This record gives sequence, structure tokens and C-alpha cells, in this order.
Amino acid sequence: MDLGLTDRTYLVTGATRGLGFATARELVADGAQVVLTGRTEESAAAAAASLGERALGIAADNADPETPGRLIAAARERFGRLDGVLISVGGPAPGTTADNTDAQWQSAFESVFLGAVRLARAAAAELPEGGVIAFVLSGSVYEPIGGLTISNGLRPGLAGFAKSLANELGPRGIRVLGVLPGRIATDRMTQLDARSGDPEGSRARNCAAIPLGRYGRPEEFGRAAAFLLSPAASYINGVMVPVDGGARHGF
Repeated sequence: MDLGLTDRTYLVTGATRGLGFATARELVADGAQVVLTGRTEESAAAAAASLGERALGIAADNADPETPGRLIAAARERFGRLDGVLISVGGPAPGTTADNTDAQWQSAFESVFLGAVRLARAAAAELPEGGVIAFVLSGSVYEPIGGLTISNGLRPGLAGFAKSLANELGPRGIRVLGVLPGRIATDRMTQLDARSGDPEGSRARNCAAIPLGRYGRPEEFGRAAAFLLSPAASYINGVMVPVDGGARHGF
């Protein structure tokens, strides 16, 4: 199936590794152009170089109010258009209510929540009919994940914002949705498993709760996200789409 991605341009944040990079790689493989961001010039440039001339890497701080305008301008200057945005940011600091500090909450709010809202708002003003805004969220949108209290607090709020934005932008033909990764085998998941003190045991227990019996591969998430960003998914809007091997056992 042709996803209709050829020569379309997408902005993907947090894309030097993990889920963001996996999505950028699938978009480029299907003919799209990508502006990807990372925390440093070196990491962003290296990630873009590995994807070839259809990718541009830019260092960006999601908490910086100037970041959205700078990224959108870069997409237009390099590729002449912007068709969609995938807003992916690193997970907030792990911890519980008792041990997460105000500083950790504030930092996560600025980058994970408010930074995402700013970028979506800026993209909404620029995207043409047929454009798309997608948020990489988490299963915590529906139920809390142990040891990730800050994420449990912020991700559901972003899901609510995404649904509101879908209602507002739908009449302009712009889609908004969320992608909810389950347990995908990234560095982040390795770090979370290690917190238990028994990484192998933690992974085995987690896999037992997934109907497919294993962690997902980054490319499996990337292919799903690339489809959702593409014109082939033109009637999927205002929903949260799990990519979790069936772990939620329903919708």
C-alpha cells in the first residue's frame, strides 16, 4: 500500500534515538522528508546524517518558547513545506509522589507538557488541509504506571488537550491524535527495568502480561506511527492509538 508520504515534510521531536528516531527512519524510507530534533547539535546532525539527504537535524530545547517557530521555519526553508508533526519527548524522571521534587515536576511540565502544547499550537497555525499533529504519549493516559508518577500526571492531560485540539482543527481538515507505546525495547525501557534490581525478572513478568508475549521493537512502533501520520490514515482522528502488543486487552 502506498502511504502517500512521498515528498511530504514532517517535524519529529526527540528523534535522535528511540521511538522518535524509529518513526523518522520509517517516514524517510517511505519517501518523506524529516526535520528531527535532539538535545545537542552533534546528536541531531548524526541522526540526520544516518537517514540521508531527506533529513535535517536541529538541536532544540522543548522548554524554550522560541523552539516551535524556529523548527517550523527550518522545515519551510529546507524543504518548502510542512505536512505534519510528531511530538515526542523523553520521559519525565521516574519516582513516586513521595520522592519526586517540585523541580522535577516543573522541569517535566515545561518540556513534556507546555513544550508540546506550544509546538502543537504553532503547527496548527501553519499546517494546510490534510496536515496532522500526533503526540507520543503512554498507556498512563488510561491507567497509572508504577514508579512513573510525573508521567502519570502529565500524559493524560496532554491526551485531553489533543482531543480538544482535534475538535478545533477538524473543520480545517487537520487531524490530531495520540500514539501510545506500550513496552517497546528502547534504552528508556531498559533503564526502567533496571530500577527493579532484577532486570531480567522484571522483563519476564512484563512480557507475561502482554498477549504477544514480548516487548515491541522500535521499528514496529515507527511503522505504526508513520502510517498514522500519513494520508493513508486520513480518517483516523481524535483518538489514542495503543501500540502495545495487546497489553490493554481492549480499547
